Amino acid sequence: MNELLEMSASELVLAYRGKALSPVELMRAVLEQVHSLDPLINAFRVIDEEGALQDAAASERRWLQGTPCGPLDGVPVSVKDMVATRGMSTLFGSCTLPPGHLAEHDAPCIELLRRAGAVIFGKTTTTEFGNKIVSDSPLTGVTRNPWNPTRSAGGSSSGAGAALAARMGPLAVGTDGGGSIRVPAAWNGVCGLKPSFKRVPTMEPHNVGELSNVGPMARTVQDLALMLTAMARPWPADWQSFGGPVEDFCRGLQRGVEGLRVAFSATLGITDVDPQITAAACSAARLLEQLGARVSWLEAVEPLQGYMKSEMHTILWMARSEQLVRHTPEPLRQLMDPEILELADCGRRLSAVRLMDALQARMELASAMHAFFARYDVLVCPSFHRLPPPNPGLPPDMRMAPPLTSWCNQTQQPAASVPCGLSREGLPIGLQVIGPRFHDGLVLRVCRGYEQARGAFPAPPMVLAEEAST
Repeated sequence: MNELLEMSASELVLAYRGKALSPVELMRAVLEQVHSLDPLINAFRVIDEEGALQDAAASERRWLQGTPCGPLDGVPVSVKDMVATRGMSTLFGSCTLPPGHLAEHDAPCIELLRRAGAVIFGKTTTTEFGNKIVSDSPLTGVTRNPWNPTRSAGGSSSGAGAALAARMGPLAVGTDGGGSIRVPAAWNGVCGLKPSFKRVPTMEPHNVGELSNVGPMARTVQDLALMLTAMARPWPADWQSFGGPVEDFCRGLQRGVEGLRVAFSATLGITDVDPQITAAACSAARLLEQLGARVSWLEAVEPLQGYMKSEMHTILWMARSEQLVRHTPEPLRQLMDPEILELADCGRRLSAVRLMDALQARMELASAMHAFFARYDVLVCPSFHRLPPPNPGLPPDMRMAPPLTSWCNQTQQPAASVPCGLSREGLPIGLQVIGPRFHDGLVLRVCRGYEQARGAFPAPPMVLAEEAST
């Protein structure tokens, strides 16, 4: 494997600045890796090779002239196929949308990334309309996990997580309506952040109202911070976008965790967790304790005890699915994922009373978790309760709302996943760090402190095998 592909975005920018590396050289290496591994992994729906090389050449000229346009100038970024990208179609993993339609405008986060100099080079696969936590869709079929191609890469940011793990680019844009950044990050052994709601502006009509978030995915926490700094900006056309000051999320990232009040729970008291995942998460919490954090070991998080019983996430998702299917022309509905049609059928039978009860429960949970974080700086737990299942299909115990991640979407809090170990089968395990609303920098700081103490995380076997053969 080309050693350039192991470099982080932060390292790439330093190399560009010192004229030790050209953005064109790096872009060609990424495209070669895509050609080599993606036929097996299926992480990309479409690649804009010509446009990427043109943009990389423009970046090269800027670096040679000493006039980079931003902190990501020349860094390749892939985009989940639920985020509008100028000159490319956005199909949401669905066969129901016109394949020839090309977006005339970028989504806000993509425009902001381009302003920072990022080279947008392809659209990654997603489950249909971001609906489920495993990695298959009617449009693109199965996306495979680079650690074991028979296993799921996670959803719904399936291709984003798999592409990063397989070294097919250093940065990726994902979306998260219930765990869709954090679960693929965990199952692929990479990092991902679901920011506070609207910290990154979005204007996607197919995303899930006040549940969905756009966020960064990368192989290092430093790169998450670099990418979020570019993406998290006010956006006047998005009336809900965060209106606070622009923040440099790289500043303070290295402050460590000493003295921070960390609540740790392996299960949150709401689900059973695979013993291997529990062991890895507990080991990570002990490491945080050794680094000086004041860790409180909790059997349960009291405000969450009624969460799964309330079914608030499932109810809102059913209502969203019903609306989605209702607005899809009748002849095209037969092309949709059966799970979406099943959810839509349940949504049609929802009463207004049950929907309002779910919204009320959501407000009560958000208030209770706000009070919880008056006592703790962050909450730490596993990113998911199960290891990656076999492809394809959705196992019965994953048909519910993801218990450890989806509640953060309800309360609009920042939550990140960082790798914390491997199972006996060699499958990655993720640690989730959750913070108070709009304290995204604190979440990244804790992740970075853990990451530095943990040390380098290995590449998947297929990547190491390719490296050995070259």
